[in-house]
Amino acid sequence: MNTMWKFFQYGYLVLAAICLVEGLFALGSESGKALILIGFSVFITFVFLLKRRFRKKIEQRNNPNN
Repeated sequence: MNTMWKFFQYGYLVLAAICLVEGLFALGSESGKALILIGFSVFITFVFLLKRRFRKKIEQRNNPNN
């Protein structure tokens, strides 16, 4: 189950990259939409980092070798 979560966490990075690219392409024509997409990209990257940090903490806590 833990291996599955490792792969899902990289889905956040894919989603952030998609939002960032779409935001950069929309920057010239629709600045409001572009800023929202870039903001989502930053937020999703923050969520990725937060989830990775908590997953590593839980792995260390559940590791019987510590």
